[in-house]
Amino acid sequence: MKNKSSSIAAAKADIATETPVAEVSAADPVRRSRRSSGGFTLRDVAKLANVAPITASRALNTPEAVSPAILARVREAVERTGYVPNLLAGGLASKKSRLVAAVVPTITGSVFLEMVQSLTKSLADEGYQLMLGQAGYENSREDALLEAIIGRRPDGVVLTGIMRSELGRKRLLASGIPVVETWDLTPTPIDMLVGFSHEKIGEAVAKYLHGRRRKRVATISANDERAVRRNKAFSDAALALGMGQAGAKEVATCIVKAPTTLGSGRSGLRSLLENDPAIDAIFCSSDMMAQGVIIEAQAMGIAVPEKLAVVGLGDQEFSKDLNPPLTSVRIDGTAIGIQAARFIIERVDGKPVTDKVKDIGFSIVERGSA
Repeated sequence: MKNKSSSIAAAKADIATETPVAEVSAADPVRRSRRSSGGFTLRDVAKLANVAPITASRALNTPEAVSPAILARVREAVERTGYVPNLLAGGLASKKSRLVAAVVPTITGSVFLEMVQSLTKSLADEGYQLMLGQAGYENSREDALLEAIIGRRPDGVVLTGIMRSELGRKRLLASGIPVVETWDLTPTPIDMLVGFSHEKIGEAVAKYLHGRRRKRVATISANDERAVRRNKAFSDAALALGMGQAGAKEVATCIVKAPTTLGSGRSGLRSLLENDPAIDAIFCSSDMMAQGVIIEAQAMGIAVPEKLAVVGLGDQEFSKDLNPPLTSVRIDGTAIGIQAARFIIERVDGKPVTDKVKDIGFSIVERGSA
């Protein structure tokens, strides 16, 4: 067997011949580069294609700038070596990484999926790739993830929700990287923002249920910050409309850990009805949890919507196929993704962004459950 030094010597000899690719048999093995990492470099590809490194670079980055013959030789060399261009090095030269980082609380639920898909496609159409990070629902984890992302200098960062962490805000501001906060509204965004008001959603659902002559409403809510604000707005509006217990400071509420599940909806309904059997409407902070409420209500012999109205949030794909179909708050995730991508691309291209805050609003999709 050849030892490591003899293998390196053979690699040097192979690359040093600068044999045009057309004269090299496809069956011949391509030895590793002389780099200790074992990876092939652009210089290695250039030698194998019998061109100068700068010509190989042009063939990879601006193929229209070289002849078809040279382009074919460089591409064949790339194919044989498995070489992948160093995008970081190219980004340092052009000041563009062609990467945009998005941070979501969780990938286990589908509520953010529409936004992520839309963002991915909109960026890809302009030659950018999306890097997705899962931060969870704790600020400490989000701070650590942001530190790692900023260190890689993406062309933009898209956040789900408003950055509440002072450390996170400070780091993002200091980085100079374009930032888009989504899925919320605030008068003091870090940079750009596209979202909607959770407080207005809470108020609108309370008024909707009041219009359907519900007398005693309740909520099953996640414990994340956005859900808590939405839940409070719902409770305040419901009490003002007389849909709570006399003298109560808030409507009956079951708080569950985020991310919510079907099971938390089932257990939440039982808990609420044990304390107040008169409840005739429930607002859930996710469609998944609302599905659990419907299933549990059916298991308990409670007719939906005759005895119990159920409203979810997110208008997920499965919502219309439930029995009965679920009334839900529709959030246009596609519009959020498209606008967030547009913000980032305009900023990277040096175009002025005059209207930095976009409120996409929401709608209540009425179906059989309420």
